[in-house]
Amino acid sequence: MNEIRTVFMGSPEFALTILQSLVGKVNLVGVVTQPDRPAGRGKVLTAPPVKRLAQEIGIPVLQPERLRNPDSFAQLQAWQPDLIIVAAFGQILRQNVLELPKFGCINVHASLLPCWRGAAPIQAAILHGDKETGVTIMQMDAGVDTGGILAQQTVPILDEDDAASLSSRLAIAGAKLLLDSLPGILAGTIQPVQQNHELATYAPMIKKEDGFLDFTTPAQALARRVRAFTPWPGTSMRWDGQNLKVIRAKAMSGSKILPGQRGIVDGLPVIGTSDGMLALLEVQPPGKKAMPGKVFLNGARNWENISIRSN
Repeated sequence: MNEIRTVFMGSPEFALTILQSLVGKVNLVGVVTQPDRPAGRGKVLTAPPVKRLAQEIGIPVLQPERLRNPDSFAQLQAWQPDLIIVAAFGQILRQNVLELPKFGCINVHASLLPCWRGAAPIQAAILHGDKETGVTIMQMDAGVDTGGILAQQTVPILDEDDAASLSSRLAIAGAKLLLDSLPGILAGTIQPVQQNHELATYAPMIKKEDGFLDFTTPAQALARRVRAFTPWPGTSMRWDGQNLKVIRAKAMSGSKILPGQRGIVDGLPVIGTSDGMLALLEVQPPGKKAMPGKVFLNGARNWENISIRSN
């Protein structure tokens, strides 16, 4: 495969794992990634992980705000790719890009398509309580994750998985599946199989405000939301006039307090939900480091003093 001129498109850690697996296996002639963005508390301009690796190994990098820009397409065209591999790139490819390489554009998508098409498949799988998910190698077309399936691999979702841990395992599975499948894809012995579009489900882009916890919903759904939105955008609740970040939480059965009411169970801070309680295992108060829920209570003088024993 070293003679195949390959362009890689991707940005976050998930894409980084895929790119790392390709180094030395294909002839990487260019990388397309998102522009540098402000990050962290200091809003420091930060390069995507994929860009940093590409620079380390001397691969040319293109960072278009929009790939449909004529200058961006001209640069892509100048690389003369035989194949474009995409993983968590974050932009829709137009027809002129899809038709540019002779082997087409293939995508490593973090779900078992047609389930969870869209921008946030990992978070959606956790949010909805799925027991398993997986990765799909797909021949891209003009739709959003609607192309033919070339290969799939199932990955279980563990009870303790958050978006970060599940993403890491899916990236590793996706990288292996891609390398195992590429020879057959290039030789034409692996052909795309059309998706059953009637079974499609969708995972829309997550917004920062989606992380605010609504305690009129069930405890299990809230616990899954905390896991799904770790590390980004994170989840939070209002406390003492400010946002208290909830980093780890678990559902507790029993409707002993009203939705939104604060209490203490076995030394842990809890919040009433529509069908039970959400125990806060780890939180981060404003301006402080993350801490266990029990430690938080030591300084939370105005936390409700409703002390309840667990069953």
